[in-house]
Amino acid sequence: MTAWNALELEAALEEAPTIGARLDIAHAAMAALGLGALIYDYAPVAYTHEGELITPSFFGMREVPDDMVDLWSSSGFYQIDPVQHLALNSPRPFVWSYRRNGQTVLNRALDERHEPVVTYVHDMAITCGMTVPIHGRSGDCATVTGIRYGAEDDFHREGAELLGDFTLLAHAVHAAVEPLFGEAERRSRAVHLTPRERECLRFSAEGLSAKDISGRLSRSVPTVTMHLNAAARKLGARNRAQMIARAAHYRLL
Repeated sequence: MTAWNALELEAALEEAPTIGARLDIAHAAMAALGLGALIYDYAPVAYTHEGELITPSFFGMREVPDDMVDLWSSSGFYQIDPVQHLALNSPRPFVWSYRRNGQTVLNRALDERHEPVVTYVHDMAITCGMTVPIHGRSGDCATVTGIRYGAEDDFHREGAELLGDFTLLAHAVHAAVEPLFGEAERRSRAVHLTPRERECLRFSAEGLSAKDISGRLSRSVPTVTMHLNAAARKLGARNRAQMIARAAHYRLL
């Protein structure tokens, strides 16, 4: 696809059989907007119950530096990425620049906490781009980001003109990718429960006692209690009500 066209893009995305193939098509379509790199991430739950940013369960990146996936998914850069903080706190698409003379909403938000990310993007020459936040009805959130390599100092002006088209592209990409997610992508990375712990937790949320659950699962009461206690410990819950409330927060029920 050599030119960006909404109808052609949607048709091509629908025909592609895998998430990877759909992201490849989206990345190719972005070339018409002068964007060289694509980042798509998805989090079923954006924040912990304590308000900390949760690393997304899915990252899809195209034409980014080799170490970027690991830095953002495993090394804590996602939590201090100011672009993500802006995206998760507003539904509005935005153009961003990490340059000191940048005139974007990002420049007003930068402080010393973001220094590792700021240094990295300057070192990798990925200082300018645009991001579209997509907030789901169940509390899930995706962001679609396009990066301009070799951007001029006035990228904020050109980016503003391209943002409408990129927003349409971003929503088309999310609509095509999200339905293909499996259980792993739809499970928050903040808390990991075993299948049996989740099963006991769901029965507990329905009002069943440990004795009732033991009858349903053909397991002893002490075994059921052990699974419920393990789930409560992983959720940091002090009692059953708090355990169920936090399980609901993390979409575990």
